[in-house]
Amino acid sequence: MENTVVTILVDHSRSMAGRNMLLAAAACQIAMEFLGAMNVKLEVLGFTTVGWRGGKCRRLWEQQGKRAAPGRLAETLHIIYKSSELAYREGRAYLLEPMLRLGLLKENIDGEAIEWAISRQMDIQAERRIVVVLSDGVPCDDATLSANDTNYLSRHLKQVIAQTEMQGAVELVGVGVGYDASQYYRTSARIDEIDDLGTTLIDVLREALKKDFA
Repeated sequence: MENTVVTILVDHSRSMAGRNMLLAAAACQIAMEFLGAMNVKLEVLGFTTVGWRGGKCRRLWEQQGKRAAPGRLAETLHIIYKSSELAYREGRAYLLEPMLRLGLLKENIDGEAIEWAISRQMDIQAERRIVVVLSDGVPCDDATLSANDTNYLSRHLKQVIAQTEMQGAVELVGVGVGYDASQYYRTSARIDEIDDLGTTLIDVLREALKKDFA
């Protein structure tokens, strides 16, 4: 399956802190072993914001008179834990240790994170591209939502997903931890017991890769 690349994109919002993130990291490690054994290219990425309730963007917006509907007011933080170039045997658990740093987890702007993950995939030589988004809730950034309408980030996420699904170059799968990801993703799974995260993620990957065995 050298012509397939999979990205696992992990929500780093504060609500993922503690046991949720510990098990998410463990699930990503299992996925590295599972996909590595099948010679599938894999990227493990994370997304959050640099600070709480905005940052430089929000301060600049305030200094310039707080114009209406300014758009995103937080600096995004996108993290590469494992790139596709990193050999499987190099993908050890220590690569995922930063996921467990509480100070790293802040807010989540999902739409732009998916765009970033896809842009990375498009630079990788592959015939199939699959992005699995692991999240425990809807997009949220207080600064952005307080200055725009409350559906701003959710609407953008839906637009990104709809465009991606229409173009067909990348297959998207949403895995919701304690919430229904089907409100966004055509293909989705839900985890209500966090202990099932690892097995559910592998089941999702196995199902997504069925085409490669056809």
